[in-house]
Amino acid sequence: MKENVSTPIYSITPFTLLDYAHKSACILWFAGCNMRCLYCYNPEIVLGKGTISLDKVLTFLHSRKNLLDAVVFSGGECLLHKNSIQLITEVEKMGFLVKIDTNGSRPEVLQQLLENQLIDYVALDFKAMPVHFEKITQSNLFLSFEKSLQLLVKSGLPFEVRTTVHSDLIDTNHMQAMIQYLEQQNYQGNYYIQHFVNGATTLAKLGYSVRELEKENLSTASIKVHFRG
Repeated sequence: MKENVSTPIYSITPFTLLDYAHKSACILWFAGCNMRCLYCYNPEIVLGKGTISLDKVLTFLHSRKNLLDAVVFSGGECLLHKNSIQLITEVEKMGFLVKIDTNGSRPEVLQQLLENQLIDYVALDFKAMPVHFEKITQSNLFLSFEKSLQLLVKSGLPFEVRTTVHSDLIDTNHMQAMIQYLEQQNYQGNYYIQHFVNGATTLAKLGYSVRELEKENLSTASIKVHFRG
């Protein structure tokens, strides 16, 4: 990769066993996002600027070859950056597995990554159904998310769908509608519900969130619902 003075990376988590199942990984946190989710607990990343250049990232990753299994691209929204495909290509060449955390808003980038077999796993954030999507994300990007979901379903690539839940924003009826929607899109597999962390610093001031959803049996024949956090 030729020298690049842009600094898209907000920070690096040098080691995790939690973000890529059964793999040791590091996380690259990309600054900036095209959504402003009310419950977002990374406001400093979403609203902040990057401080780490791509060259420094590559130097760090070279030092981790044969020590880590994978690199997780997260954010913010990692696929917004104009050099994301180039960086992912470099990381794959080093022999790392690549996981993408994405809000699904850049299906055209995702399509290139899938066509060129540059990624190994995707965590796709499902924010809400269209009726609630704009309120929760402060964006009109549902159709882009839907296209990304359809691309992943057709690709056969291992991926998961996940939703962050605040009880004031998503209740049992909303969640059941989201599960039904996933079934209609032919999604099969794990669906991870991430509880809002009470007391965390978030983009919007939200009240206390209660964990009512765990009382429900939300899994179906094709979708297994798991609770995280």
